[in-house]
Amino acid sequence: MAGEWERYLRQQIELGGAEVVLSAAVGRSVGQAVTTEPAARPPDRPPARPSWRKGCPPIPGPGLAVESPSHVLDDELVALGTLEDVAERIRTTHCCALCPNRTNAVPGEGNPQARLFLVGEGPGATEDAQGRPFVGQAGNLLNGILEAIEVPRDSVYITNIVKCRPPQNRKPLPDEIAACIPYLHRQIEIVQPKVILALGSTAAEAMLGVRRSLAELRGKVHTYNGIPLVVTYHPAALLRNPNWKKPTWDDVRIARQLLDR
Repeated sequence: MAGEWERYLRQQIELGGAEVVLSAAVGRSVGQAVTTEPAARPPDRPPARPSWRKGCPPIPGPGLAVESPSHVLDDELVALGTLEDVAERIRTTHCCALCPNRTNAVPGEGNPQARLFLVGEGPGATEDAQGRPFVGQAGNLLNGILEAIEVPRDSVYITNIVKCRPPQNRKPLPDEIAACIPYLHRQIEIVQPKVILALGSTAAEAMLGVRRSLAELRGKVHTYNGIPLVVTYHPAALLRNPNWKKPTWDDVRIARQLLDR
């Protein structure tokens, strides 16, 4: 046995080997198969916690539970089977005093299978010019918020309570809201989202059918036709008052958690 090892080592030196590792071969004769244990697989690391969850508020308790009035959808609206059908109806009809003065109607845009449905107040000047919702400064801010909760804009649906711009961006009047909101009800019926996010007091009050302050409506999970509805500030308000960004961030993360339920 010793002679065999001596010949083996001499052969390795002649072949140019600078060193010989014996630990795996000690105790075995030349030519005998050497078996090695497979390397242990390192334990799987748990998935990284999304950054938006850091300091995330808990999901609050229930708020108001509302059902959309059945009478607001006439047979013609019910017959509109797709979002594009609804959009075409909005673009080609006048339902209130806002319509004749518009440059473009702004029906809304986004994913027809969206899990998150966003509702604002009404189009501004940039939206009126382009016919798209939330494309100005407030829209850029909203896009950033959505990216931060890992829900990109192209995965959601975005619209407004009224589909035409009020003069000087004033708050829509009650009769204007009443004339236009049936379109919103139909859009929600078609999309069937998992969560609704109401942006601003006008959207919140119109959808919940109440007159209350934003402070009273925030911090609760309301339901609209059984769909969880979270209220927060309008992005345009955050441009005027950056102090509202932190509570808005908390509200949006509540909505994001509801998506994961």
